[in-house]
Amino acid sequence: MINSYIKVASRNLIRNSIYSTINITGLSVGIAALSIALITVSYHAVRAALANPVKSLQQ
Repeated sequence: MINSYIKVASRNLIRNSIYSTINITGLSVGIAALSIALITVSYHAVRAALANPVKSLQQ
């Protein structure tokens, strides 16, 4: 069953190569942007908590 899924996926990738490339590129850019945003937010949250721990606990 998995072999047939792989065959169908590879045929679609070959048949629609430009469309597939655009989709895969967009997905990778979106995942990279989300990762950078999460890392930035967590960094600032930790930095704020270390700067003033009492104030971060009150919020």
